[in-house]
Amino acid sequence: MGPSTDLLAFYQSVRQQTVRLTENLSPEDMVVQSMTEASPGKWHLAHTTWFFEEFILRKHANSFRLFDENFSYLFNSYYEAVGDRHPRPARGLLTRPDLATVLDYRTHVDACMTELIGRDDLPESTRAMLAEMVVTGLHHEMQHQELLLTDILHLLSSNPLNPAVFTGTAASTSRTPTSKWQDCEGGLVAIGADKGAESADFSYDCERPRHRVWLQPFAIANRLVTNGEWLEFIEDGGYENPLLWLADGWDTCQRENWRTPLYWREVEGRWHQFGLDGLQLLNFAAPVCHISYYEADAYARWAGKRLPSEQEWEFSFADQPIEGNFMESASWRPQPADASSTAVQVYGDVWEWTSSPYMAYPGFKPESGALQEYNGKFMANQFVLRGGSCATSRAQMRPSYRNFFFPQHRWQFSGLRLAEDR
Repeated sequence: MGPSTDLLAFYQSVRQQTVRLTENLSPEDMVVQSMTEASPGKWHLAHTTWFFEEFILRKHANSFRLFDENFSYLFNSYYEAVGDRHPRPARGLLTRPDLATVLDYRTHVDACMTELIGRDDLPESTRAMLAEMVVTGLHHEMQHQELLLTDILHLLSSNPLNPAVFTGTAASTSRTPTSKWQDCEGGLVAIGADKGAESADFSYDCERPRHRVWLQPFAIANRLVTNGEWLEFIEDGGYENPLLWLADGWDTCQRENWRTPLYWREVEGRWHQFGLDGLQLLNFAAPVCHISYYEADAYARWAGKRLPSEQEWEFSFADQPIEGNFMESASWRPQPADASSTAVQVYGDVWEWTSSPYMAYPGFKPESGALQEYNGKFMANQFVLRGGSCATSRAQMRPSYRNFFFPQHRWQFSGLRLAEDR
């Protein structure tokens, strides 16, 4: 197979996977927006299609015909340089176009993209540039696959019928492995990514450039914090002790009446957790998830530890194989770790909050054109998470990947790993 054949196969696999994730959803499931931060499933299907239309087909496809000239307004997310857009909080009001039309839109764009990727009359420099843009669009779509899952989970959690989207995979173990510590001497170390166009070497601009940082000696836990350990925090009054919390975190905790992680429910005296596979008994050995940065930080203080910085996390685990409970595992919730004396659950299961604010690396240069808005303009008031989750595509993950959310956000599959100074 040549480069264009490989790229087309990658394109088709990602695009088909997005639609497969919605097969168990009704048209009604696909239109409702449960909160400002979440988007309807139908909108995700359309927006990821608009991305290829706007940034690739409009500029590079011969005689390209827009499917609907109104879609640029309806399905632009936050690209100010591209034009006006429908307000984000009102995406759930878009009952039209209907789901069938959005799927037709995807078919139309996919046909045009297939033709463009397969062209053999383009100069090599143009082909390389297009390949880089296509790969960026596919990684963008994989991000939205995860958002689609977390957004529908939040929506269905409000339904008293506790509906399941998928049938999950039973946990292989319910025993919590012994917590051990990995000592790191620190020193001058290199983190970050170098720019690459192939999918295996892909990185976003916010992961670059690779650069050196100084780390003091530290230790990092070999595993994630579990539900059982979090229950000890709850029973010890962790949600009632203001001394454990950052001021804004305590205010948020009181205002939102946080008393457990999101989706925990006590039913007839037993703890349960709602997930994409419905309401299940809480597995005490599984990693705690759906917690905010504020909660993770408070737990770390309660435990006498701290959250690792993103630099400590990447340096500690840069050589770990990228294996774990990803979306492809179809477990649909974090799973318990197998007993191990080495680092476990580095990738998959839950995104791990770090203590690092999301900001530019030294020498950061944003992408050119409208893609300047992809990452750089969000570098304020958010924190970095590392490692991926059970809703993350395996193809998306790499040691340098930086996810980021506001410290009060809980609807993502987010958990924590502890660290301490040495």
